[in-house]
Amino acid sequence: MTHSAVDIANLLYRYAERLDAGDLPGVAELFRHARIKTQEGAPTIGADELLALFDASVKRYPCGTPRTKHVVTNPIIEIDETAHRATARSYYTVLQAVDGLALQPIAAGRYHDAFERVDGVWRFAFRDYTLFDFAGDLRHHLNVPAPG
Repeated sequence: MTHSAVDIANLLYRYAERLDAGDLPGVAELFRHARIKTQEGAPTIGADELLALFDASVKRYPCGTPRTKHVVTNPIIEIDETAHRATARSYYTVLQAVDGLALQPIAAGRYHDAFERVDGVWRFAFRDYTLFDFAGDLRHHLNVPAPG
């Protein structure tokens, strides 16, 4: 894997790490320069709107976390070094364990992302959150109905 591909993969993994730690401001900061698609046909949103959405919809427990593990796999990263742009397609699986819910997968889907390199640093430029494929028991994770 090239240095650029490692940097981009690390952005995918850093997103999961921050979300699972309950660091919603840190998650939003990863998307500070990005546009985010959350619904088909709706305008994209920015980092501040993403933070408000996550703050309202993601349940947090006394430990401060959502008691989840977001596992990001199968990243297909395509880089245009000359244009300082890249895309990635990946899968995610969300695992959760809380009182009354044994450890289990609760959601699975795909991320389609775009990245840009500015001053030598890769950052998110776009994320499509609409590719939600499978819902398990999301009652302990979301304060809103599951997407789709």
